[in-house]
Amino acid sequence: MNRRRFLQGIAVAAAAACSRRREAASGTAATPSMEELKQAAAAPVVDLSSVDSPVVIDSIRLLEKDRDYFVHVRSKDGSEGISVANFHAPYLYPILLQRVAPFFIGKDVRRLEELEWELYRWRSNYKLQGLAFWCPHAWVEFAILDMFGRILNKSLAELIGGVRRKQIPFYVASGRRDSTPEEEVEYLQKLVEETGARAVKFRVGGRMSRNADSLPGRTEKLIPLARKALGEAIDIHADANSSYDPPQAIRVGRMLEEIKAVFFEEPCPFDHLEDTKAVADALTIPVAGGEEEYSEWRFRWQIHHRCVDVVQPDLHYHGGMIRSMRVARMAELAGMPATAHISGGFGFVYMLQFAAAVKDPGRYQEYKRGVERYGGWFDPPLTSKDGALTVPEGPGVGIRDIGAVLRGAVEVA
Repeated sequence: MNRRRFLQGIAVAAAAACSRRREAASGTAATPSMEELKQAAAAPVVDLSSVDSPVVIDSIRLLEKDRDYFVHVRSKDGSEGISVANFHAPYLYPILLQRVAPFFIGKDVRRLEELEWELYRWRSNYKLQGLAFWCPHAWVEFAILDMFGRILNKSLAELIGGVRRKQIPFYVASGRRDSTPEEEVEYLQKLVEETGARAVKFRVGGRMSRNADSLPGRTEKLIPLARKALGEAIDIHADANSSYDPPQAIRVGRMLEEIKAVFFEEPCPFDHLEDTKAVADALTIPVAGGEEEYSEWRFRWQIHHRCVDVVQPDLHYHGGMIRSMRVARMAELAGMPATAHISGGFGFVYMLQFAAAVKDPGRYQEYKRGVERYGGWFDPPLTSKDGALTVPEGPGVGIRDIGAVLRGAVEVA
């Protein structure tokens, strides 16, 4: 397929998305009801019925090594699993150790999904809310699922829905806002050269900045310059990180439409759902959002009302694979992609498992420079080729040797 036909395909898809949005608004197209979305999310995610014997948690420990934080779980029969926490662990670990881990001790985690609801209520944990609770929740869930993967000789993707794909196309993201447009484009070109990525993402606006840019005129110059410098062979995404009110978001969105960007992420403050919907309704470019969302109910509202076109549960912030797969099921019912947001260097591995399992993960997933750091933990090692990452093939998250990874780690009390 040549580039012209490819871009024509993008334009057709964008027009179709806009048409579906108009049809949904006018009532001429079927839109999943809130009840239908609820039912889609309610079905069990992980089938552990083939585990015949109780799997009772004996210990959950937090370990630290080389700037990585690990959650290690062990059952009374000696089964074990690990997870790698994101960068919030250094200050959220008391919640993990005091409000999450103790709940699971002595419990048969074959009832994992029921237990997670009980944990939410335990000691009024629901009052914590936000990533302060849901990150530790995710770390423990990841480790328990890793353990079940090892027990059943299945990958996380197999546990949460089955492997649909083994290669995941990715984009490389710049996290910078202190760069001039020229410096940013040069940096993006370097990332593309180093990784072989066929897509990039850069930041626009000033980050929760009430329409202020990070540097005067940076966004207006960066958007067309990026397309000119990168050429049409590289797909472009843009992330505003909650920078704009609707009028300014729409102005920036129009510029992104001109360069045929893949999506416009979080244009308005993340909790201003109606503002975000107003922007999505006005633009033909898909609007993405959800990285800060911890409420399954609000995800349901966003999907039902087409507040966004691409839903982005963060696998840590939203509380783990199970809750994020519920979001993906609701998105699937509405014909929307569910593209995982990543927080933390190792988070790209969980993203790979998620993207391998969901029906529509979107065209690209975010690349984190963790392949070099973590790739050798897997057998076969993770590789990047032709702008795509391989999905780990081993049981659980895919780490080959837990003992080797944890050798030298110290317990965090």
